[in-house]
Amino acid sequence: MNLKIKVLFVLFCGAIMSSAQDWKTYPYAPAGSEIAFPVDEGRHTDPIEWWYTSGHLQGTTSGKEYSYMLTYFHFPQSGFDGFRILNITDEETGELFEDTKPLNYTKLSTTSLDIEAAVFLGGTETWSNKVDASNMPIPFEYVLSANGSSGGLDLEYVSTKRPLIVGDDGLFDQGAEQFTYYYSLTNNEVSGTLSLNGVQEEVTGKAWLDRQYGTFNPLIAEKYEWFSLQLSNGMDINLWNIFTEDRKIPESLEYRILSAYVDENTQYTTNDFDIERLAYHCTPDGERCYSQKWRLSSATNNIDLVVTARHNDSEVKLPFRFYEGSIDIAGTINGIEVTGVGFAELLQSYEHPEVSLLEPSNNTYDTAMPITWMLNNPDDGRPLLYDIEYSIDNQQSFTMIEEGISDSSYLWETPSVANGDLIWFRISSYSVDKTLISMTVSSQVATVVLAEEEEEPMPEETVVVLYPNPAESLVNLSALDLSQKTTYAIFDEVGRLVLSADFENTSGKSTIDVSTLTSGIYYLKVIGQETTAYKLLKR
Repeated sequence: MNLKIKVLFVLFCGAIMSSAQDWKTYPYAPAGSEIAFPVDEGRHTDPIEWWYTSGHLQGTTSGKEYSYMLTYFHFPQSGFDGFRILNITDEETGELFEDTKPLNYTKLSTTSLDIEAAVFLGGTETWSNKVDASNMPIPFEYVLSANGSSGGLDLEYVSTKRPLIVGDDGLFDQGAEQFTYYYSLTNNEVSGTLSLNGVQEEVTGKAWLDRQYGTFNPLIAEKYEWFSLQLSNGMDINLWNIFTEDRKIPESLEYRILSAYVDENTQYTTNDFDIERLAYHCTPDGERCYSQKWRLSSATNNIDLVVTARHNDSEVKLPFRFYEGSIDIAGTINGIEVTGVGFAELLQSYEHPEVSLLEPSNNTYDTAMPITWMLNNPDDGRPLLYDIEYSIDNQQSFTMIEEGISDSSYLWETPSVANGDLIWFRISSYSVDKTLISMTVSSQVATVVLAEEEEEPMPEETVVVLYPNPAESLVNLSALDLSQKTTYAIFDEVGRLVLSADFENTSGKSTIDVSTLTSGIYYLKVIGQETTAYKLLKR
């Protein structure tokens, strides 16, 4: 009887394991997916595709930690079939060893993962399935061998989690005009050898594997920030922010993509998340500035994570400049603390802010008018704060008016200046960590006119104060007298009427919705007893 119970128990456990590992077989096609294995591990006919892996390793002898990234691109150019990027980082020192070379594929299967590449000025590199005693491929187990000028990898992979099908079915639009097929193997147990600067040792660790093919081309497409997150609670996240050409991140799934592996039975894709950038770093030559610390939040699973780049000098120079490096993760999911590791791939580079001071203008500072300025190079990934200072000693010294302003307009309600003073203004603009910063001073001196000391009687025609200017969605018109029917009309730079309406108002304030206007310069005319025109800048 005891033997029967033991047999039944073993069979029961085997059934559970078999069910949990039902994907560990070829062929395998996830339900509702555009992806199938092993065929989609092989070469396709799409314009560009790549095989990507990154991971964290530890030397079994030295105990040293390493990270690496290896990518093979199929993108024929200049007589080559594509190129290979191999990066190895000594995590103890932060030193990056990078090696990018063109190649020709001597073997590139269209039915499975079987890569053999002749690397220019290098040797032969391979990446394929492990095979059993019958020379048949073992599902979701791989071997790779790659060697650069400073080091190399000879590793075996065993995938431990069901493939994450990005976008739910593996096919989705990415950016303005591109599409992509996409899946990830988010957790792979790795073992083998690593060589670096002539020293070789056995290593073990954990890796991520990505496959993408379609028309989305990182060499020429819109810039992005991508992250792989492997978390201590077993959850893994594939995360994208893609920027439009004018540096915006729209709310749609084409630009905000979070695909999560939760467990063997649950994975999802959403655009309902936010990334707040907390720190930046500029390269020594000042040509590129990358974000380096982020806060990820999402209502789904109550995600609240801080992601931090381990090293700020993990920039790859070829085939173009971008950041690729390891990250650390800490925070909470559903209120429970988690930690993790992963990789960041950053193609988006940030600029120092460029600001133009708009008001005061015409050499006059009317204290009843707000001080306004315009950000000439806005960027959704680089929110700014502003400080306002003034000088009445011909810029010999400046005195602070207000710090940490998030708007681009400020009404100085209690100015500590006298009527007739000659005044200069200075606007300091900066990112949250003050890495990205600039300073703008008035292009010309202005004469102070205190509103309470004006001696001329106020005109009877409509007098309007327009704010904020520049505006994003709403413009307020504060008037001394709008007790009669009044019309406003907005014209573009070439004089075309783009918006107009009548309004009756006795409160002295009205609001115009300009959210439908594109960014640029407009002219707002307010027509009452007389017509008054104002310059309006739309962000």
